[in-house]
Amino acid sequence: MGKNEFLTPKAIANRIKAKGLQKLRWYCQMCQKQCRDENGFKCHCMSESHQRQMEVFGQNPNRIVDGYSEEFETSFLEHLKRSHRFSRIAATVVYNEYIADRHHVHMNSTEWATLTDFVKYLGRTGKCKVEETPKGWFMTYIDRDSETLFKEKMKNKRIKADLVDEEKQEREIMKQIERAEQLMPRANGSDLPLEPQLNPLLRSESDEKKITIVLGSSLKPTVKEKRDSSRLVFEEDENENRGKKRKEDDRIAKSGGGSALDELMKEQEKAKEHSNRKDYWLCEGIIVKVMSKVLAEKGYYKQKGIVRKVIDKYVGEIEMLESKHVLRVDQEELETVIPQIGGLVRIVNGAYRWSNARLLAVNTEKFCAKVQIEKGIYDGRVLPAMEYEDISKFSR
Repeated sequence: MGKNEFLTPKAIANRIKAKGLQKLRWYCQMCQKQCRDENGFKCHCMSESHQRQMEVFGQNPNRIVDGYSEEFETSFLEHLKRSHRFSRIAATVVYNEYIADRHHVHMNSTEWATLTDFVKYLGRTGKCKVEETPKGWFMTYIDRDSETLFKEKMKNKRIKADLVDEEKQEREIMKQIERAEQLMPRANGSDLPLEPQLNPLLRSESDEKKITIVLGSSLKPTVKEKRDSSRLVFEEDENENRGKKRKEDDRIAKSGGGSALDELMKEQEKAKEHSNRKDYWLCEGIIVKVMSKVLAEKGYYKQKGIVRKVIDKYVGEIEMLESKHVLRVDQEELETVIPQIGGLVRIVNGAYRWSNARLLAVNTEKFCAKVQIEKGIYDGRVLPAMEYEDISKFSR
């Protein structure tokens, strides 16, 4: 009997059956062919085209399975990101939505045998937050998109900037209050009344004098006295508020908490330290000590010299202080020199690289020094713990 024609009921029924989803076990991923029953799938497996595809699969099975697994994972996560980006959703719901497309990559061609194994894999790799409940596995997509991370970073930065602005305003107000206190004349040990004392106007029977009202300078002392008394009232309120504020700051400092401004400054210091920390430190004008034992025979071992020129960042032309000889020495065979307290140094590495500073103190136990930067935008800043390797004596 011939094949059913296009508009016959049998042909229409076959097209309707083939249009929807079929059973997964009767789908051939290599040939991308869906069979309707077991007999059709068996006939397909015996066909010549399927045999050729299986020969290709047999040449490198791991690579093909890994490719299908990667494609399945990518498309599954893309659907989860697009449909349930910020939701906690059941894994079965997401899977049913994903397989609604009949041309999807089927799970039987991947390295995961069940949906549970795939969900556990997503949880282990940190691509989704998964949890097992009595109702089944639930998952939440972890958004690691660069644009989303950038927006989150900018949002946190704006919040920190707002906190920093508020703290700066508060500090400016405190400074203005302190300056006003220093300029304000203080009372000489006498307790001034906080409020003006008001006495009732009493007139005795024997007093028949007329009350005269004088307009002019006689009222000025009274106005000044009232102004001074009101100023004292506000000053007391400000002192109380300032005392509370200081107690609160002391409590925060004791508990180990820091302000947002301090945290921002620390982050900037770390970023500056990271960007300016290099593996080369030679610069012109610093005094170094030669530690090369190869040059000991010629009398240069542990002798000091000044760097006149830097070649390729790592080699320096050293003019010896005693013999005035000029040597080319690698920085690995050189050592920084610490001057006497009060001497001038050059910071050769770290956040304040190439800044000039004055040596204030030396801590021999921790092998660090306390310096104060001179000139530049950091003029006057004190650095309490600079390592010996980061500073060296400087010759103008």
